[in-house]
Parts: sequence; C-alpha cells; structure tokens
Amino acid sequence: MKNFKGTFTALLTPFKNGKIDYTSLDKMVKHQLENGVDGFVINGTTAESPTLTETEKSELFKHARKLVGPTVPLIMGTGSNDTAKTIEDSQKAEALGADAILVVVPYYNKPPQRGLFAHFKAVAESVKIPTILYNVPGRTITALAPETVADLAKVRGVVGIKEASGKMDVAEQIIKACGKEFIMLSGDDGTYVDFLSRGGHGVISVASHVIPKQMVQWKKWVQEGKLAEANADIQKYMNLIDLLFVEANPIPVKKAVQLMGLVDSAEMRLPLMELTPEHTEKLKMEMKKVGVLA
Repeated sequence: MKNFKGTFTALLTPFKNGKIDYTSLDKMVKHQLENGVDGFVINGTTAESPTLTETEKSELFKHARKLVGPTVPLIMGTGSNDTAKTIEDSQKAEALGADAILVVVPYYNKPPQRGLFAHFKAVAESVKIPTILYNVPGRTITALAPETVADLAKVRGVVGIKEASGKMDVAEQIIKACGKEFIMLSGDDGTYVDFLSRGGHGVISVASHVIPKQMVQWKKWVQEGKLAEANADIQKYMNLIDLLFVEANPIPVKKAVQLMGLVDSAEMRLPLMELTPEHTEKLKMEMKKVGVLA
C-alpha cells in the first residue's frame, strides 16, 4: 500500500470552451509536484465531479497517471448516494489503477448510521484497493458518527478518513476510537495545523493548489515539534484560505490558479459560475499581500 499520510491536492479540472484543458492541467500538476505535494485526488468535489462524464473521469485519471508516473499516489473519488453506483465506480477506479478510493457520505437521502455502515462496508469489500471515508457534513447534511467510523475501521480495506467537519473534538474522538494507525486526513484547510497537532497525518486540500509549499512545510514543522512556527505561519495565510471558500468550492480556487497563470481559464460548468469581479479583486489583493502574486 502506498503512503497516504501526506499532503494531497483535491485536483480541480480546468475547462476551456466546454472541454478539459489538459495543457493547463499539466502545468498545474507540475507546479504542485515541484513544491512537494505527495499525491492527488482525481474526481473529487473540487474536480466538479457531478458535471464530469464517465469518459472524462476515465481520461482524467489516465492522463494524470501518465503525467505523475507510477509512484505518486492517485486517489479516485467514487462516492455517490447510491451504493450500487458507488460500487460500480469504485471497481472502475480499481481497474484504471487507482491507489485508493475516496468515498463521500451519501448525500441528500439522509441514511441512518446503520445505513452508512452498510454502505461503506459493501463498497470497501467490493474492491481490493484501500478505501478512505469522506466526512463532509457541510455538503452531505448527514455525518459519520465517530462510533460508526470506529466500526468501519475494522472492515477490511477501510484504512482512513478525510475528516472535513472542521470540528477538532470529532477528529480527536475518531483518533481515540480507531487508534494511531488509522489514517487521519484533514479536509478543512483553515484548521489543518490544529488537526495535525492533535494527531492528524495529512490533508486532502484545496488551498494546496495555491500554497503547496506552505501546506507541506506546516506538516514538517508539526512533526519536528515546531508547532508555534506552524501556527504563526498559517495565520499569515488565513485570510487567503477564507477567500478560497468565499463561494462554493472550486469557484474561488479556479480563479486563483488562473491569476497565478497556471490555467488559461477559470471556466466553470453550470450550475457553478465564475467568481464575481468583487470577490476576484479581494482574492487578487490578498494573493499579492502574501506573495503568491507579484
């Protein structure tokens, strides 16, 4: 099994005239690898997964694998609110060569905890590659309870969780219930250093598109016992992180990487739309303030 305890970027999908812009994708991925990012999530929320076709998902993964080579971990987002569809997509991800699957809590239909357990168990047991749970109640309404995560940690193939509630008490409860080997990845950039200080192992990040070197550095500092340095440094970027979520992700981050010259267009697929001029100006000013833009 590849190492999933690190800095992973939830890769956005650049579009140009309605199609995936692979030239921009290459530039963006290379920039992140040069700045120390450990791996990527393909077809996550940040990729605008609801609007990608099955063919596009497959082509995106194949392109990314060819670009990064066999050693960089690639996690494929396969979750939905239909267990049968999630199993089908997870098996496709395995066939493509994904190193793990990231499976979001089923949204909209609001299953009970026993339904969540049965869902994730069925998915994990349908593939041989590792399963990473994804708890993001801000998007799914329903949340995985720490007790359910503890039960799922005993299921073959379930190796960790992307915990995106931003609640440190929830993260601590999961760590206590599941043990230190269960992989804890933050899904909330603003609380990342705090998350690491409480026993977290890494991040699946949006902000790492823009500040990859800093995200990598914070983890290193916490590992070295330099928590004060990490806390002081993340404060410098807190306004920027907040602005990257001023509208629904990935609207602001796509504009940010366009401002950086890493993608040609900040084009979105409906129902999402490009960042407003007012928010764009604020984002640009903050990026200049922290030195991301000259």
